[in-house]
Amino acid sequence: MAELIPINIVIADRSYRIKTSPADEETIRRTLKVINDKIIEFKTQFAGKDMQDYVAMVLIWYATQAKSDNNPELESEMMEALQKIERQLDKAK
Repeated sequence: MAELIPINIVIADRSYRIKTSPADEETIRRTLKVINDKIIEFKTQFAGKDMQDYVAMVLIWYATQAKSDNNPELESEMMEALQKIERQLDKAK
């Protein structure tokens, strides 16, 4: 089993420390760039929203991108994640 390395990542101005295999680090960093760039894009399009709203918008965008790839397993995982987020957002209201 490959040794996991700790890396610091930033999503929506929040810092997280995760462990990953060295082979996956570049993929994670590229994905984070896409996510954070989309958050900035949505912030310019929809001024005045809460950061949680922008993160939710990016998740929906990301999920629809995955759906267009026709990957049923990934689509199912994304739907479950989106439903969980939706429930948490409903509780926060």
